[in-house]
Amino acid sequence: MVRVIVVDDEELVRSGFRLILQAAGDIEVVATVTGAEAVKEVSLHAPDVVLLDIRMPDVDGLTVLRQLRGLRTPPVVAMLTTFDSDEYIATALRSGAAGFILKDTAPEQLAQLVRTLAAGGVVLSPKVTRTVVDGYLDSGAGSAAATQVGRLSERERAVLVLIADGLSNTDIAGRIHVSVGTVKDHVSAILTKLEVGSRVQAALVAQRAGLLEGTGP
Repeated sequence: MVRVIVVDDEELVRSGFRLILQAAGDIEVVATVTGAEAVKEVSLHAPDVVLLDIRMPDVDGLTVLRQLRGLRTPPVVAMLTTFDSDEYIATALRSGAAGFILKDTAPEQLAQLVRTLAAGGVVLSPKVTRTVVDGYLDSGAGSAAATQVGRLSERERAVLVLIADGLSNTDIAGRIHVSVGTVKDHVSAILTKLEVGSRVQAALVAQRAGLLEGTGP
């Protein structure tokens, strides 16, 4: 079972996400809370995944994200947002968010996104715009993406593309026929060589460098 906490200021949103995810069978929503309650409840329940509203009136979602990432055993955190052009998205990614999900994501897709997060995969809403991606990279570590990617070996580039496709370490291991431990070593080397702090940031560098179909400068 994947254990999930939903953090949102609107009760209707919290209830809706609970109903959708609980129906999946392999996902348990252990709590639905407001931003002010988030850190306490996450510390109490130790969920695998936290879905965190990026904008809340009682406490800023980015503040909650930083607090959660500072826990001894931080959960995987994906930001919930209403708009794919939210100006806070870039900051959230730099602060350690594992991705973001639009609140209008189709119910049948939501459970799979949570499974991907729990497995260590990258989750970026299909509606994310090039403006958001380019803005993040141009102002951050990906401004010299092509140069950064040039530091990688051929195998590391292949693993980077699979990371950008949202695959977990286990999925990547099966795809390239190596052990999960070997994949972890590759991922660690990729993050170091790209000078980024998360798989999401690495995926965005890959997109900006043109490693993915239909992308690049």
